[in-house]
Amino acid sequence: MIFFAWSARLLRRCLPGPLLALLLLAGSARAQQPVSGRPVVTDSMRTQPETRPDSLRRRFDQERMLTGLKAYTRRKTIVGKAASAIFNFNERKEDRVGIDVELLDRQFDQHNYKIVRRIDIQALDAFGYSVSDPTRQPRNVLDRTGNSLHIKTSRARIRQLLLFRMGQELAPQALSESERLLRQTAELLDARVFVDEQTTTQDSVDIRIITKDVFSLGASYQLRDVGAGVVALRDINFLGQGHQVRNRFEYGRNQPQSWSYEGSYVVPFRNFINGQVRYRNEYQYQEQAISFSRDFYSLNTRYAGAALLRLSQQLVPVSVEDPTKFLASNYSIKDVWLGRSLHLRSYDLGYENPARVIVSGRIYNTTYTARPNPDYVNSSLLLGTVGYSVRRYYKDKYLFGFGRTEDIPTGTLVSLTAGYDINNRANRNYYALRAATGGFSLRNGYLYLSGEFGSFIRQRDKDWQQGLLSTEVLYFTRLYHTGNWQWRHFFWNRSALGFNRLRGEQQLLIDGDRGLRGFESNVRGASRFVLNYEATVFTPVSFLGFRVAGVGFIDAAWLASKPGQELPFRNTPYTGFGLGLRLRNEYIAIRTVQLLLGFYPRGQTSPGGFRIFENARPYYDFSDFNFAQPNTVRYE
Repeated sequence: MIFFAWSARLLRRCLPGPLLALLLLAGSARAQQPVSGRPVVTDSMRTQPETRPDSLRRRFDQERMLTGLKAYTRRKTIVGKAASAIFNFNERKEDRVGIDVELLDRQFDQHNYKIVRRIDIQALDAFGYSVSDPTRQPRNVLDRTGNSLHIKTSRARIRQLLLFRMGQELAPQALSESERLLRQTAELLDARVFVDEQTTTQDSVDIRIITKDVFSLGASYQLRDVGAGVVALRDINFLGQGHQVRNRFEYGRNQPQSWSYEGSYVVPFRNFINGQVRYRNEYQYQEQAISFSRDFYSLNTRYAGAALLRLSQQLVPVSVEDPTKFLASNYSIKDVWLGRSLHLRSYDLGYENPARVIVSGRIYNTTYTARPNPDYVNSSLLLGTVGYSVRRYYKDKYLFGFGRTEDIPTGTLVSLTAGYDINNRANRNYYALRAATGGFSLRNGYLYLSGEFGSFIRQRDKDWQQGLLSTEVLYFTRLYHTGNWQWRHFFWNRSALGFNRLRGEQQLLIDGDRGLRGFESNVRGASRFVLNYEATVFTPVSFLGFRVAGVGFIDAAWLASKPGQELPFRNTPYTGFGLGLRLRNEYIAIRTVQLLLGFYPRGQTSPGGFRIFENARPYYDFSDFNFAQPNTVRYE
């Protein structure tokens, strides 16, 4: 009873700011071996009295406080009901059930080539529903109010993403690929495709599809100074049709043009064709663009391609000595590419060969109507790629999300790119080679390896120019458990070694996603080598729809910043250390928000090396094994 009274007083004092308690909870988990079967939730209120002699431990026990908060949310008082609306300690049903990690391309093989007799689509609202638990309903006024402001994804939009139709034969992998495509759509949080086994016959099937939306509307405001700020508005599912509208307006800038605007509109058409228009207007730069694209969205996609037209107007300083004088650099970019996927014969009876040979070509033309100096030349880059790709997908949870289903790409990719650069100075050949592989298992986790090399070769003197060797290693461990607490460790290595780069070319940075997260500096170099480590602890706590995880990271980056230096390892590395929270709300367009405190011993622009920062996108992401447009190795 003493503990209940202490918990009540704590809630009354700290209810407006409960994240302080969550910060303390996030650091309590320790690595253990995964337990078999259902996780055991220990209720300290029903166990024997504590006999630990450590008085400091008795003053604040995180497990006892968690249990006390749970008990308080079950009270019928006004404060207890308010706490119940804010905190959700009930373990989600789908988290307990686990997930089938069978290869996605074989889970429906027994239904191949049957006729699709019926397709039932159930589109769920954003709040209070679950694709894994059909009995769940909105439980409070917040869920119901949010759903009233949301327009559900239309059934026509869902049908647009399916690879099968009523009255047609069911092609191999059509069901599993359709489920994956639905999950990867921005406006859908999760999706399931079921076959009604009770009505299935030897030659026909009934299919049921359940999808759950995200809350597509979003807005943000950032106050930078008195009379200065940034306003952003977006809708990633306009009128439930999958259209994406994004707007960003900045005002109060200390420049001759006191404002800037950037906006885009994306329209999905039939056959997985996307159209986009984009406009950008800021000081010394304007851009208008329109494009149409179709990717190799599925294993069975035969054709892919894109067409882009971009018009840009930019003012470039005349010289470094006189940065106040500018000259116009007006140019247009026309970019077109087309690819063809070739299926290979299968020697495994009953299964389709997942390997593909892909041939693609691209024309990238840059034409200047106004140029500030002779270095800005018209050019046409012709590229062709031949590649071999094997793609497979697994399903798992607690990778970059909180309990939602995530698709893990595995496979192999090898490609050879050759090109020819036609320009007003000296024509050049281009050659590039890329290889990547990835594998996943519940026991060992996920490992991805890739390497890429590319360089221009000037024809007249066989001089190698703008060469780049890049590598990447991404590994994350299996999911560890302690009761309702779950965590993983992430390791990431990236390198970019440039050689024979052109004089005056923009060099590499190590800030943000390119190196040290949260790092702000303008240090540059010709080559870099980056190591990142992160531990993520997924807590059982849900706060106003936000699920909470604790994050700790250690980053290091080596940079070749001296003239003529190509290898970065002779210099002292830049480092970063940090702790924070990752908040994920499965119902809104910006699903993940990270609040982190970082410390950087050297190179950081902020005083003392400390910086508090937030990030709305995951630091890590998967690299798929499908082909995109032929391209040069990116030096950025």
